[in-house]
Amino acid sequence: MHGSSGSPPEGDPTQNDLVARSVAMHDDPRFVTLRRRLRAFVFPVSIAFFSWYLLYVLMSAFARDVMSTVVFGNVNVALVFGLLQFVTTFGVAILYSRYANRRLDPLANELRAELVNETGTASPPQEETPPSAEGPDDTTRAGKEGPGQ
Repeated sequence: MHGSSGSPPEGDPTQNDLVARSVAMHDDPRFVTLRRRLRAFVFPVSIAFFSWYLLYVLMSAFARDVMSTVVFGNVNVALVFGLLQFVTTFGVAILYSRYANRRLDPLANELRAELVNETGTASPPQEETPPSAEGPDDTTRAGKEGPGQ
């Protein structure tokens, strides 16, 4: 099967150029930096979160006396640990979003714009509102009030 390797049709020079530039982009020092920055966040945070979850599971299985300790009322240590798993999940998502906005997105947007503009295939997506110094979340929340306000 000659052309079934997932490569673009040979008659489309623009697509061939885009593929060639995409492959070449993998060796670009900025792309290497982007991958390094992503790994610098993802690996340590994933290991920390998995360790925290494993602690919860192991303590639930082997330290039942500790986990059944009443903190107050009907709330015990196991319930607090379980709820903290949710808090941790949202915390990691928020931290990643801030990290990506600050350390990953600007470089990724620069690389995407260069790749797309030089091939002439399309223009990069335009942001509706320019990011402010406070961060993208601050510009979207400005002027919005919560329920009952």
